[in-house]
Amino acid sequence: MIWLHGFDTALGRCGIAWNERGVCGSQLPEATPSLSRDRLRQRFPTGCETDQLPPHIAVAVRAVQRLLSGELANNEDLLAIVLDDSALPEFQREVLAQTRLIPLGQTLSYGELAARLGQPGAARAVGQAEGHNPFAPIVPCHRVLASGTGQGGFSAHGGLQTKQQLLRIEARAAGQWAAEQGALF
Repeated sequence: MIWLHGFDTALGRCGIAWNERGVCGSQLPEATPSLSRDRLRQRFPTGCETDQLPPHIAVAVRAVQRLLSGELANNEDLLAIVLDDSALPEFQREVLAQTRLIPLGQTLSYGELAARLGQPGAARAVGQAEGHNPFAPIVPCHRVLASGTGQGGFSAHGGLQTKQQLLRIEARAAGQWAAEQGALF
């Protein structure tokens, strides 16, 4: 059984999906609350919508709300969220696990992340895995950038503007200037 819940954040209506093993999906806001709901329903067509949250899901929702409002100072709350990534291929699970470890307010390039995985030539594959991240923003794929002056893509609504906004929020929360994160803009 999969349960679905939509919740408000400083950036708009987000969504979360979970089963008995943990969070199996989350999402950033779409253009409108109804589009956010529709997107979650498309991703999890058999899911049952509920406002009755088990304690661990209520904690996850609050962590996302705090992240998007700039109230988190580190990754601890996000790392405490149990994810059910069992439906993902092994490489994607490894990429997302490593992405979760990028400190709040910091960034890595696709190549740097590939090197951390012991696969320095896999930058493009890392980018593809990040582009199919089913756990945004719990798994902070927005912290992974293209090498050089590019930012890479971002598949959430708003694309690169949303990515930049998330990075600015985190930079402020971490007490940094956005430029301290690396070549973002």
